[in-house]
Amino acid sequence: MTVGVVGLGLIGGSIVKAYHEAGHTVYAWNRSRTTLDFAMISGEVDAELTEENVSECDLIVVCLYPKASIAWVERMAPHFGSKPLVTDACGTKRDICEACFKLAEEHGFTFVGGHPMGGTKDSGYKYSKPNMFNGVPMVIVPPRYDDIELYARVKELLAPLKIGRYSITTAEDHDQMIAFTSQLSHLVASSYIKSPAAERQGGFSGGTYKDMTRVAYLNAPMWAEIFISNKDCLTAELDSLIENLSKYREAINEEDLSELTELLAEGSRRKEELG
Repeated sequence: MTVGVVGLGLIGGSIVKAYHEAGHTVYAWNRSRTTLDFAMISGEVDAELTEENVSECDLIVVCLYPKASIAWVERMAPHFGSKPLVTDACGTKRDICEACFKLAEEHGFTFVGGHPMGGTKDSGYKYSKPNMFNGVPMVIVPPRYDDIELYARVKELLAPLKIGRYSITTAEDHDQMIAFTSQLSHLVASSYIKSPAAERQGGFSGGTYKDMTRVAYLNAPMWAEIFISNKDCLTAELDSLIENLSKYREAINEEDLSELTELLAEGSRRKEELG
């Protein structure tokens, strides 16, 4: 198999290394020539991904920020031909799927929205690793929900990543769910760590503090673009969180032991029900 990887950050680099380790041919493109040259010298990338060789690829995975991903596909679409399956790794799906489904129809290639749920707090090619996606879930957004043959092709082409579970959904449903499961958590952690008390937490903190603050360490430009691209879904989740927190604040402020106990018990029951 020949795979093209666009963007050699943490995600793209990990995809490169997974396919290289599995013995496949890897072409790559990166904004920074230095990183691309390093990946080629190391032998993990066989050649630069160009207009001339992009049509040789069986699979192309675009791992740039959302707007840059759309721009790259738009620029290269006339050169794809019909052979490659093109997918992406962006954290939101509506914008890129809307743009790339149209481009795919216009130029005769196949595009499937993708979102592998793997990553670390660190970013950049040097932190990438071939087993990054082993056992992790991946969301697929196909142009047609009932295309079983396309789903089988996606699984076959992505097999070197050793994905644990695939979910097929719409771009709208993906963005609503990811606002809750991922984006809100990052915003909460970023806000939580700004308390003045954080400067004095040494010796007073354990696993709870570490769990709450882990994702506060992030790639700010990337996450800011993702948050804004999903602003309607994310602000809805923020409004819900603020409303719930206000109930706790009021119960504490009013020393309403009964109400506070019920609020806490309700949250505990909810967690137990959901697992």
